[in-house]
Amino acid sequence: MRPLVDRSVERLPCPEAALLEEARRTAHAPSAHRDCMSRIEAFGCLEWHPPRDPLPCPERLRIAVLNAERLTRPAEVRRLLDNVGAQVLLLSEVDVGMARSGNVHTIRELVGPGREGFLFGVEFVELDLGDAQEMRRHAGERNVCGLHGNAVVSALALERPHVIPLEESGRWFNGVEGAQRRIGGRIALAARVADAPRPLWAVSLHLESKTDPADRQMQVRNLLRALDRLAPDEACVIGGDFNTKALPRGEDERHALLEAPERHEPLFADLREAGFSWAQANRAAPTQRDGPWKNHPRPFGKLDWLFVRGATAENPQVVPSLDGEGRPISDHEMLTVDLVLDE
Repeated sequence: MRPLVDRSVERLPCPEAALLEEARRTAHAPSAHRDCMSRIEAFGCLEWHPPRDPLPCPERLRIAVLNAERLTRPAEVRRLLDNVGAQVLLLSEVDVGMARSGNVHTIRELVGPGREGFLFGVEFVELDLGDAQEMRRHAGERNVCGLHGNAVVSALALERPHVIPLEESGRWFNGVEGAQRRIGGRIALAARVADAPRPLWAVSLHLESKTDPADRQMQVRNLLRALDRLAPDEACVIGGDFNTKALPRGEDERHALLEAPERHEPLFADLREAGFSWAQANRAAPTQRDGPWKNHPRPFGKLDWLFVRGATAENPQVVPSLDGEGRPISDHEMLTVDLVLDE
């Protein structure tokens, strides 16, 4: 895999159209995928837009987490974020220049003219218009940039931002059932809160969905090795879509979500060994929901998590991802938790 990425730019460059067309004609092979990644500049940098007038870090810090399902409705995510009062938002499934989300820079639309800043790191360069349903819905349109990834939004000052590659298998390079061809792989996006009472890292993560518990564990181990380099023994909060699909889903089994999840998803054991805890940062409740465009089988699963090290986690909440009229804005619920840094 490529090394950690720490080069920041004001705006990520869009891939060249000729390169993307060449990739579409390329047969699936690991070497071809690696070659395509190496030729796309956006994989070697991250977008950093600091707040123009950073707010001081409060003693009690609220973190929000959301898989935004393309961030197609940034104004409604903005309303939800304002309602929960979080100082840091960890986002996954964020589009930049995709037809399915209006061909806009969705994070800039979310932040608007306010005082927040943001980080954005590329997970995938999309070769199609999206999944099969999105390709039908947007037939005849084109992506102006085709970037998809993770973001961190905050009015606090952040420093030392990094993209942490978690896997670059190229499993999406050939698409799924004729759709959603992609270049890239899953990432985490990490940065340190600059004026926290003690060093605190915030990490936005998205693990692969089309895989198994052992592969998800490998991705978490890649993350933890990177954090050993970046943030040894420093406080840290990791939030995102862990795609923990092997966890039990029945109501009578929900206690196991917090008590012994490592029996089903071994990544929890690795996080515990690295000093992270989850029982006080999460509720034993599903985080899937029916979204704007797709429904999920019942019962819903708990795919989204917060993990905390070096801080006290309090008041975890699962917040319905609904607009003001009760319509879904994502197929994942928002999570929030309050952090008090340990002395």
